[in-house]
Amino acid sequence: MEIYIVRHGQTLWNADNLLQGSVDIELNERGRELAGQTGQNLEQTVFDKIYSSPLIRAYETACLIRGHRNIPIVRDERLRELNFGVNEGRNFKELLADTSDPFHHFFDRPDLYRAPRQGETLEHICERAAEFMKDVIEPQARELERIMIVAHGAINKAIMCHVKQHGIDQYWSGGLQRNCNVIIINLDEDGYHVIDETKIFYFRE
Repeated sequence: MEIYIVRHGQTLWNADNLLQGSVDIELNERGRELAGQTGQNLEQTVFDKIYSSPLIRAYETACLIRGHRNIPIVRDERLRELNFGVNEGRNFKELLADTSDPFHHFFDRPDLYRAPRQGETLEHICERAAEFMKDVIEPQARELERIMIVAHGAINKAIMCHVKQHGIDQYWSGGLQRNCNVIIINLDEDGYHVIDETKIFYFRE
Protein backbone atom coordinates (compact mmCIF):
# COMPACT_ATOMS: atom_id res chain seq x y z
CA MET A 1 0.00 0.00 0.00
CA GLU A 2 1.18 3.47 -0.88
CA ILE A 3 0.18 6.22 1.56
CA TYR A 4 0.11 9.95 0.79
CA ILE A 5 0.08 12.07 3.96
CA VAL A 6 -0.98 15.65 3.18
CA ARG A 7 -1.00 18.79 5.29
CA HIS A 8 -4.01 21.05 4.69
CA GLY A 9 -3.84 24.20 2.57
CA GLN A 10 -3.05 27.64 3.99
CA THR A 11 -5.52 29.34 6.36
CA LEU A 12 -5.91 32.94 7.48
CA TRP A 13 -4.28 31.98 10.78
CA ASN A 14 -1.33 30.38 8.97
CA ALA A 15 -0.82 33.59 7.02
CA ASP A 16 -0.95 35.65 10.25
CA ASN A 17 1.41 33.30 12.19
CA LEU A 18 -1.32 32.40 14.67
CA LEU A 19 -1.21 29.07 16.47
CA GLN A 20 -4.11 26.85 15.41
CA GLY A 21 -4.86 23.41 16.70
CA SER A 22 -8.37 22.36 17.66
CA VAL A 23 -9.85 25.70 16.57
CA ASP A 24 -11.77 25.12 13.33
CA ILE A 25 -10.25 27.67 10.93
CA GLU A 26 -11.14 27.48 7.24
CA LEU A 27 -8.80 27.76 4.25
CA ASN A 28 -8.01 31.13 2.70
CA GLU A 29 -7.97 31.64 -1.07
CA ARG A 30 -4.29 30.72 -1.30
CA GLY A 31 -5.03 27.51 0.60
CA ARG A 32 -7.83 26.61 -1.80
CA GLU A 33 -5.55 27.38 -4.75
CA LEU A 34 -2.79 25.08 -3.40
CA ALA A 35 -5.26 22.27 -2.75
CA GLY A 36 -6.83 22.69 -6.18
CA GLN A 37 -3.47 22.60 -7.96
CA THR A 38 -2.47 19.55 -5.93
CA GLY A 39 -5.68 17.82 -6.98
CA GLN A 40 -5.18 18.68 -10.64
CA ASN A 41 -1.65 17.28 -10.61
CA LEU A 42 -2.81 14.11 -8.84
CA GLU A 43 -5.85 13.64 -11.09
CA GLN A 44 -4.33 10.59 -12.81
CA THR A 45 -3.16 9.04 -9.52
CA VAL A 46 -5.66 6.46 -8.31
CA PHE A 47 -6.70 6.53 -4.64
CA ASP A 48 -8.94 3.91 -3.11
CA LYS A 49 -9.87 6.04 -0.11
CA ILE A 50 -9.11 9.37 1.56
CA TYR A 51 -8.99 9.77 5.33
CA SER A 52 -9.38 13.28 6.72
CA SER A 53 -9.30 15.18 9.96
CA PRO A 54 -12.83 16.41 10.77
CA LEU A 55 -11.60 20.02 10.95
CA ILE A 56 -12.80 22.09 8.00
CA ARG A 57 -9.34 23.16 6.76
CA ALA A 58 -8.34 19.52 6.28
CA TYR A 59 -11.69 18.26 5.03
CA GLU A 60 -11.97 21.05 2.45
CA THR A 61 -8.40 20.31 1.32
CA ALA A 62 -9.36 16.64 0.91
CA CYS A 63 -12.46 17.59 -1.12
CA LEU A 64 -10.49 19.95 -3.37
CA ILE A 65 -7.79 17.34 -4.00
CA ARG A 66 -10.43 14.72 -4.77
CA GLY A 67 -12.18 17.03 -7.22
CA HIS A 68 -14.82 15.33 -9.35
CA ARG A 69 -13.55 11.80 -8.68
CA ASN A 70 -15.63 9.23 -6.87
CA ILE A 71 -13.30 8.61 -3.93
CA PRO A 72 -14.81 8.15 -0.46
CA ILE A 73 -13.60 10.59 2.20
CA VAL A 74 -13.70 9.22 5.74
CA ARG A 75 -13.36 11.68 8.62
CA ASP A 76 -11.72 10.35 11.77
CA GLU A 77 -11.51 12.22 15.09
CA ARG A 78 -8.05 10.79 15.75
CA LEU A 79 -6.69 12.91 12.89
CA ARG A 80 -7.56 16.22 14.61
CA GLU A 81 -4.67 18.61 15.14
CA LEU A 82 -2.85 18.88 18.47
CA ASN A 83 -4.87 20.91 20.97
CA PHE A 84 -2.77 23.89 22.06
CA GLY A 85 -5.19 24.89 24.82
CA VAL A 86 -4.94 28.49 26.01
CA ASN A 87 -2.17 29.19 23.46
CA GLU A 88 -4.49 28.78 20.47
CA GLY A 89 -4.84 31.98 18.49
CA ARG A 90 -1.61 33.46 19.89
CA ASN A 91 1.30 34.50 17.67
CA PHE A 92 3.51 31.42 17.53
CA LYS A 93 6.67 33.42 16.73
CA GLU A 94 6.18 35.35 19.98
CA LEU A 95 5.57 32.10 21.85
CA LEU A 96 8.77 30.60 20.43
CA ALA A 97 10.73 33.67 21.51
CA ASP A 98 9.38 33.51 25.09
CA THR A 99 11.86 31.33 26.98
CA SER A 100 9.48 31.13 29.95
CA ASP A 101 6.79 29.39 27.88
CA PRO A 102 7.12 25.63 27.20
CA PHE A 103 6.18 26.31 23.57
CA HIS A 104 9.68 27.77 23.25
CA HIS A 105 10.89 24.16 22.99
CA PHE A 106 8.18 22.92 20.64
CA PHE A 107 10.31 22.61 17.50
CA ASP A 108 13.93 22.42 18.67
CA ARG A 109 13.45 20.28 21.83
CA PRO A 110 10.02 18.65 21.58
CA ASP A 111 10.95 16.30 24.43
CA LEU A 112 10.88 19.39 26.71
CA TYR A 113 7.51 20.65 25.46
CA ARG A 114 4.76 20.70 28.07
CA ALA A 115 1.11 21.18 27.16
CA PRO A 116 -0.39 24.50 28.28
CA ARG A 117 -3.59 24.68 30.31
CA GLN A 118 -6.40 22.82 28.51
CA GLY A 119 -3.88 21.57 25.95
CA GLU A 120 -2.75 18.16 24.76
CA THR A 121 0.66 16.52 25.21
CA LEU A 122 2.80 15.21 22.38
CA GLU A 123 2.68 11.83 24.09
CA HIS A 124 -1.10 11.77 23.71
CA ILE A 125 -1.18 12.86 20.06
CA CYS A 126 1.38 10.13 19.29
CA GLU A 127 -0.84 7.58 21.01
CA ARG A 128 -3.91 8.48 18.94
CA ALA A 129 -1.88 8.64 15.72
CA ALA A 130 -0.49 5.16 16.35
CA GLU A 131 -3.96 3.89 17.26
CA PHE A 132 -5.37 5.22 13.97
CA MET A 133 -2.61 3.62 11.92
CA LYS A 134 -2.87 0.27 13.70
CA ASP A 135 -6.69 0.13 13.79
CA VAL A 136 -7.55 1.64 10.41
CA ILE A 137 -4.64 1.69 7.95
CA GLU A 138 -2.50 -1.35 8.66
CA PRO A 139 -5.34 -3.92 8.47
CA GLN A 140 -6.04 -2.71 4.89
CA ALA A 141 -2.44 -2.90 3.67
CA ARG A 142 -3.09 -5.89 1.42
CA GLU A 143 -6.54 -4.81 0.27
CA LEU A 144 -5.89 -1.27 -0.96
CA GLU A 145 -3.30 -0.02 -3.43
CA ARG A 146 -3.12 3.64 -2.46
CA ILE A 147 -4.75 5.88 0.15
CA MET A 148 -4.45 9.51 1.24
CA ILE A 149 -4.49 11.00 4.72
CA VAL A 150 -5.25 14.74 4.88
CA ALA A 151 -4.59 16.31 8.25
CA HIS A 152 -2.29 18.78 10.04
CA GLY A 153 1.33 19.58 10.78
CA ALA A 154 1.62 18.07 14.25
CA ILE A 155 -0.65 15.02 13.82
CA ASN A 156 1.12 14.12 10.57
CA LYS A 157 4.43 14.13 12.41
CA ALA A 158 2.87 11.99 15.13
CA ILE A 159 1.96 9.51 12.39
CA MET A 160 5.59 9.64 11.22
CA CYS A 161 6.76 8.87 14.77
CA HIS A 162 4.81 5.62 14.43
CA VAL A 163 6.09 5.01 10.89
CA LYS A 164 9.74 5.61 11.83
CA GLN A 165 9.39 4.17 15.32
CA HIS A 166 11.28 7.01 16.94
CA GLY A 167 10.74 8.98 20.12
CA ILE A 168 9.41 12.47 20.77
CA ASP A 169 12.96 13.83 20.83
CA GLN A 170 12.95 13.25 17.03
CA TYR A 171 9.36 14.40 16.57
CA TRP A 172 10.18 16.89 13.81
CA SER A 173 12.46 14.56 11.86
CA GLY A 174 12.16 15.53 8.21
CA GLY A 175 10.95 19.03 9.10
CA LEU A 176 7.53 20.67 9.38
CA GLN A 177 5.39 20.08 6.31
CA ARG A 178 4.53 23.08 4.17
CA ASN A 179 0.84 23.58 3.39
CA CYS A 180 -0.23 20.87 0.90
CA ASN A 181 3.20 19.24 1.12
CA VAL A 182 2.87 15.46 0.69
CA ILE A 183 4.76 12.74 2.55
CA ILE A 184 4.79 9.51 0.56
CA ILE A 185 5.38 6.20 2.31
CA ASN A 186 4.92 2.56 1.42
CA LEU A 187 3.58 -0.18 3.67
CA ASP A 188 4.26 -3.82 2.83
CA GLU A 189 4.93 -7.10 4.63
CA ASP A 190 8.31 -5.75 5.76
CA GLY A 191 6.81 -2.63 7.34
CA TYR A 192 6.93 1.04 6.44
CA HIS A 193 9.32 2.61 3.93
CA VAL A 194 9.62 6.39 3.52
CA ILE A 195 9.72 7.34 -0.17
CA ASP A 196 9.61 11.16 -0.05
CA GLU A 197 8.90 13.63 2.77
CA THR A 198 8.99 16.87 0.76
CA LYS A 199 6.85 16.26 -2.33
CA ILE A 200 4.70 19.09 -3.63
CA PHE A 201 2.22 18.97 -6.51
CA TYR A 202 1.63 22.69 -7.01
CA PHE A 203 3.50 25.62 -8.49
CA ARG A 204 5.93 26.95 -5.89
CA GLU A 205 6.45 30.71 -6.05
